[in-house]
Amino acid sequence: MTSEKQKMLAGELYDALDPELVQDRERARDLCQDLNATRESEQETRRRILTDLLGAGGESVWMQPPFYCDYGSNIYLGERVYFNFNCVVLDVCEVRIGDCTFFGPAVQIYAATHPMTAQLRRTQEFGKPVTIGSDVWIGGGAIICPGVTIGSKTVIGAGSVVTRDVPDGVFAAGNPCRVIRDITQEDQAQPTT
Repeated sequence: MTSEKQKMLAGELYDALDPELVQDRERARDLCQDLNATRESEQETRRRILTDLLGAGGESVWMQPPFYCDYGSNIYLGERVYFNFNCVVLDVCEVRIGDCTFFGPAVQIYAATHPMTAQLRRTQEFGKPVTIGSDVWIGGGAIICPGVTIGSKTVIGAGSVVTRDVPDGVFAAGNPCRVIRDITQEDQAQPTT
C-alpha cells in the first residue's frame, strides 16, 4: 500500500493531514524557527540546523534568515547556493537547485499546488517538482510555480511569476514571466579604467 508521503513525493493526490506528514512538517518548522532565531555570530549553529533541515547542500548554503519551508528534506542544493532574507520553499515534491545559484529577498518556490475543483480540494492536494540550474540569479520577490524548470546561467527579473519553463542563458521577467533576450558577451562586467 502506498503511503501518503510516497504519493506526495510522486506528485499524486495525497492527504496533507496524514500523521506522518504532519510530524515531518512540524519538524521542519521547528528547525526553521531555530534557524530564524539565530544571531549572525552563530554561524556554526546555523550550519548544523541547515544540514539537519535540508535533503542536501546544508554544508555550503548561505542562508540569510528568516527562511521557511514545508519539509526541508525535499530540498536538494548544489554548492554555494545563496538565499537572501525571507525566502519560502514549499517542498512537497523535490526542489533541486544547482551550484552557485542566488535568490534575492522574498523569493518563493512553490512545488505545492491544489486541485481546481473545490470538492477535491477539501481533502486532497498535490505537487510538481521544481528544478533550477546552476549559476542562476532570481531577483527579489519572484515566484517560481509548481513544475517549473529554469535553465542554467539564466536571470529571472525581480517580481516575476514563473509559470512555465525558462531555457538556459536568458534574461526572463514579467507576470507571467517570459524570455526577454539571450544573455550575451556584452552583459559581462567590464573593468573600469
